[in-house]
Amino acid sequence: MADRDRLWNLVHAERSALADDLAELDSAQWACRSLCGQWTVEQVVAHLTAVATVGPLRWIGSALGARFDTDLHNARRLAEHLGATPDDTLANFRRVLTSTTAPLGPTAAWLGEVVVHAQDIRRPLGISRTPAIAVTTEVARFYARKDFAVNSRTAAEGLRLTATDSDFTVGSGPEVGGPTLSLTMAMAGRTDYCDDLTGPGADILRARCP
Repeated sequence: MADRDRLWNLVHAERSALADDLAELDSAQWACRSLCGQWTVEQVVAHLTAVATVGPLRWIGSALGARFDTDLHNARRLAEHLGATPDDTLANFRRVLTSTTAPLGPTAAWLGEVVVHAQDIRRPLGISRTPAIAVTTEVARFYARKDFAVNSRTAAEGLRLTATDSDFTVGSGPEVGGPTLSLTMAMAGRTDYCDDLTGPGADILRARCP
């Protein structure tokens, strides 16, 4: 199996796992603020749907129409996929679970997109499901070597990141240790996950979170 196909299979599995979690939410939980800026849980789900329906050409057109204002571009695409009710929003998301449509960029970036945003939802809601170590390690390695949707490589620069639950380790400098998922989320700028990290570099990484 080609690596691209393998990564898309992982994306599909993570979307499906998130959809299962979302099926149990009540209206208050759908309206809960996520870890992604000002977005609610429902808005994050609509964003994930948008990402799975906008190919490169449409993405470029949308970005041009927004004058490369990322927030405006994201808000417009998100609004397209918000349903009249949370059930509608979830139904929209379910329709793209196996989509391989994506904007520009490597497939590993879109695996990271669903992994990070799923945790943006799960953490504030107290949902304990976490991706498999193989999945989080894949994303951690990608984030450590490349700034893409998030400035993850820049966040990790000059630090040695060492996972306590996998063989992931990268970089040199003050050490930051913790679960692979927490290292990944911290590189993605999620301050909440810095609480899971230890070592002399942990505060440095926390300070780099937006």
